[in-house]
Amino acid sequence: MLALHRLMAPVHMVPLPIAARIASMLFQQVLKTHPNLFDRLGEYSQSRFGFVPTDLPFAFSIRPSSRDIQTVRRGAALATDATITGPLFLMLALAEGRVDGDAIFFARKLAVSGDMEAILALRNALDDSEIDLANTVGSFSGPLKSSVSALLSSIRRQALKAHGVAWS
Repeated sequence: MLALHRLMAPVHMVPLPIAARIASMLFQQVLKTHPNLFDRLGEYSQSRFGFVPTDLPFAFSIRPSSRDIQTVRRGAALATDATITGPLFLMLALAEGRVDGDAIFFARKLAVSGDMEAILALRNALDDSEIDLANTVGSFSGPLKSSVSALLSSIRRQALKAHGVAWS
């Protein structure tokens, strides 16, 4: 079994501009694959959603209406209307709509602050999106896509298991 903390350790050495570029590339690829992702947000498409992974040195904010993502060092000022804080893999699984968001929240594995109606609208928008981030990242690896996607899927399963969450 991979030691996930060892896998994540090099991320702490990544310069902010590189992390921001990677986050932007992934976000744009998800939007390209799922162009209607934020259609169900309604009035909350103008909201700025913050994501603060507790196991990364970075934090992110997304404004769906402008389809942009901002990356900052964790702890830096991040203007948001609603924020989700917790382990990266739990937030990614939530974004993929394949874990029970209520169960994760009530088990206090994720913290939510700010506009709860905006968070609920975001969750509803993501629920049926069928995002697969392992495949999205794998798509950047050309002929190695299948192998990279399979490896990332395995890492995802192990990470969720380590957090006591079942992948559905």
